[in-house]
Amino acid sequence: MTVASESLSASVASISLAMLALAGGVLAALILLVIMLFLRAAGLRREQAEEADLRARESAMRMAELLKIQAEMQGRITAMAEVFGARQSELNQAINQRLDGMSQRMSSTITEQTKSTHENLQRLQERLAVIDAAQNNIQTLAKDVVGLQAILSNKQTRGAFGQSRMETIVADGLPMGAYAFQQTLSNGSRPDCTIRMPNGAPPLVIDAKFPLEAWNAIRDAGSPEAAKLAGQQFRRDMEIHIRDIAEKYLIQGETQDTAFLFVPSESIFAELHENFEAVVQKAHRARIVIVSPSLLMLSIQVIQAVLKDQRMRAQAHLIQGEVALLMDDLGRLDERVRKLQGHFAMAQKDIDMVVTSADKLTRRGAKIEALEFEAGGDVRPARDDETPAKSVESRTGLLKLRVVDEE
Repeated sequence: MTVASESLSASVASISLAMLALAGGVLAALILLVIMLFLRAAGLRREQAEEADLRARESAMRMAELLKIQAEMQGRITAMAEVFGARQSELNQAINQRLDGMSQRMSSTITEQTKSTHENLQRLQERLAVIDAAQNNIQTLAKDVVGLQAILSNKQTRGAFGQSRMETIVADGLPMGAYAFQQTLSNGSRPDCTIRMPNGAPPLVIDAKFPLEAWNAIRDAGSPEAAKLAGQQFRRDMEIHIRDIAEKYLIQGETQDTAFLFVPSESIFAELHENFEAVVQKAHRARIVIVSPSLLMLSIQVIQAVLKDQRMRAQAHLIQGEVALLMDDLGRLDERVRKLQGHFAMAQKDIDMVVTSADKLTRRGAKIEALEFEAGGDVRPARDDETPAKSVESRTGLLKLRVVDEE
């Protein structure tokens, strides 16, 4: 036990001595390091002082050079100031001369511009008066357009507007009795117009209910997507309307196998054929013809010509009877004219005979006047004179009797 404790104390003492020796070595190293640092700092301060002295000398030299350059610059600036002063006086003189010329030109130009402005203002006032009149017309037209828009905003009123246009075209082109409005068919439907066809053919049906709501939606669309959706809705509405016309108005044996769908605008008709060709083709397959006001008018004129031809064919036998009666009247007129011509010929012959007798009487009178009568003379020539007179009277009597016989 004692030996162990002694060995332990000896080991602890040896460790303490080693540690003390190590601590002394470390302390000596630190002191040496501090001394080296102080020496190096002193060397650095000396180097910095030398560099500062060198920089001060260089700065003094540069300052001297700058002062020399500044003196040279002051001399040059003084010379340039003198040159600029002379040039400035010349420039001021030239500027004054040019300003005088420009002021004169400006005054003349301003005078001309004032005169031209006055004339332009007069023209402008005249044009403003014209514009005011045009604006009044435009305001009146705007009121009319607003009224028309109010009419077209109502579905029933708009339908009546399209139907009224269709009715006006039909009534102007066809005679009374050749058409009917709102006539009831056998299935209870009432088309807007039916036109009677010639030769007992079934009537032609015209519908004026064009779906303008979907079309206006296409016009009012603000984006391509909205326009596309509105176009699809318009296509569906047109297909439904075409199917309704085919189912309601195309009745076998009662109506024609083709019907008209009236579009109240030429521009809508053109855009419909340009942008909705599939709808037009489907209408053709359903035997529905889409017509504009001009096409409806043309069709009405064709139907009017056909009706006129049919009426002429129906009245052909009456015309032939009238022509036969006319030929009889012409025959009687020819016969009477020939009889009158014979009467005139006989009257001319009698007149020639009367003229001949008158000539003979004139010659005999002249002979009698030339004779010299004696007392108790012969009066034989007088008897001769009486004889021709009797003959003339007899001839005149014959003439009268002959005329009476001819009559």
